[in-house]
Amino acid sequence: MELTYLKTFCEVAKHGSFTRAAELLGYAQSSITTQIQRLEESYGAVLVERFGRSMRLTIAGEALLPYAKEVLRLHEESKEVVLKQSKGTLSIGTIETLAAYYLPPYLQTYRQQYPDISIMLQPGNEPLIIEAVKEGTLDVGIILDPPFSDPELHTQMLREEQLVIIASPEHRFSKLSEVRAEDLAGEPLILTEDGCTYRAMLLKALRNSAVDSKPSYEFGNLEAIKQCVVYGLGVALLPRITVADEVQKQQLIALLFRHPDCSFYTQLIYSKKKWQSKAFLGFVDLLGGSNHQNL
Repeated sequence: MELTYLKTFCEVAKHGSFTRAAELLGYAQSSITTQIQRLEESYGAVLVERFGRSMRLTIAGEALLPYAKEVLRLHEESKEVVLKQSKGTLSIGTIETLAAYYLPPYLQTYRQQYPDISIMLQPGNEPLIIEAVKEGTLDVGIILDPPFSDPELHTQMLREEQLVIIASPEHRFSKLSEVRAEDLAGEPLILTEDGCTYRAMLLKALRNSAVDSKPSYEFGNLEAIKQCVVYGLGVALLPRITVADEVQKQQLIALLFRHPDCSFYTQLIYSKKKWQSKAFLGFVDLLGGSNHQNL
């Protein structure tokens, strides 16, 4: 049974006339008659009968009318939901750095645009995020890496992130304009957790430069790292966005880490097999805007 028949039935019931229903729906009157007959055949009952010059519903027609209206309403609602993708869940995998210091304003804007979309933010390190996006357990991943590519994934480079060496204002680095690998010789290092891409880059740079480094602390929490540096327990490598507030308050100094491998970008990744709903594309466009670069 077609929805068209139910719509025609509701119009006939509303106006009590095949002729008026035909005018409003743009059909020939014979088409209206045929549709009602087919609807009656489907239900095995007479739904409309002539009463004087008008048509009125039979008892069976009166029983059908509220169901017909509800079916049509649900159909319209379903079209709107499918078109706008205004309901559902968007799962995002990212690292702590971006979850805390990059994403919040974008999530706020996205919630205003798609208020009925639930956002699931799942923290993790880059290898786990990449694998989850490939497997489809995450809709998108937001990573902080050197330029990344994978044949199974779309990658959008969102922006470059400066990596800085942070130290207390009294540290000898306060006299420098930037820090190189050799400047870290003998310095107690406060490291991010294993699996962090910029930690791996720093340690590799120190090894390649034959620098005698002294990893002293390791934390999985950025606030703990910053507090240890504030108290003079060592220096650390972090993205500049994570220390902007402390630098402004003069609790820390932040110096650009100068090294050929120190080119890190915030990047959006999603599977090439991913079905791209309107809500999904809305999130991608919000982060990437018109300046994103597909890799």
